[in-house]
Amino acid sequence: MKMVRLYISLLVLLIVAVVSCKKQDAAPQFHYDYFDLTQGRYIDYDVMEINHDVDQAIEHDTSYYQLRTLIGDTAIDNQGRIARKFFRYTRPNSAGTWVLSDVWTALITENRAELIEENQRIIKLVFAPTISKEWNPNAFNMYNEMTSYYRDIHESQTFGALFFDSALVVEQEDFFSLVDKKRKYEVYAKGIGLVHKYYKDLTISNFDTLNIQKGQELFYTCFAYGIQ
Repeated sequence: MKMVRLYISLLVLLIVAVVSCKKQDAAPQFHYDYFDLTQGRYIDYDVMEINHDVDQAIEHDTSYYQLRTLIGDTAIDNQGRIARKFFRYTRPNSAGTWVLSDVWTALITENRAELIEENQRIIKLVFAPTISKEWNPNAFNMYNEMTSYYRDIHESQTFGALFFDSALVVEQEDFFSLVDKKRKYEVYAKGIGLVHKYYKDLTISNFDTLNIQKGQELFYTCFAYGIQ
């Protein structure tokens, strides 16, 4: 009789363990690590920046440089919340020395990834990422309302010599008119963060995208990353 009770007890424990495992497996995965805020996380980019203005001496001024972002210690953001320091360093090329250019803050709150740039809160990602999600990245700042959404989720991406097996593509703006050409999107790699940025905000003439009057183009491509 004792053996029967023992077998029954073991069977009950096994059933409870299986059910518990299934419940854990069914727990939602938010994938916060697409916006990795691990202290010491750095990402290095090759940057091309083009500033257009036909009223200037140099109408189409192109510059190349490198940018490093680095996650630092905790800090209090402009809303009084505990965030992470987000350092930005630049250098002219790989032979140069990194020079600090900005100190922003970043955090994940209420299933949103926020980056506070020059005191302007920008919603970079929302979690968990799904094709149906849409959000206004400028909901908490002074910039114009936009609609961001995910184009690709958990798809592989390659930039230069780097392969990322799981990435998100965030569409930000795609607009074309008689006098405007705007195309903006960002790519985030799992366990790393932003690995590519494509930004065009141009004033053009008569639908001609080669006849640029004013505006900016900005392109980031990650070439290195890690923890320091």
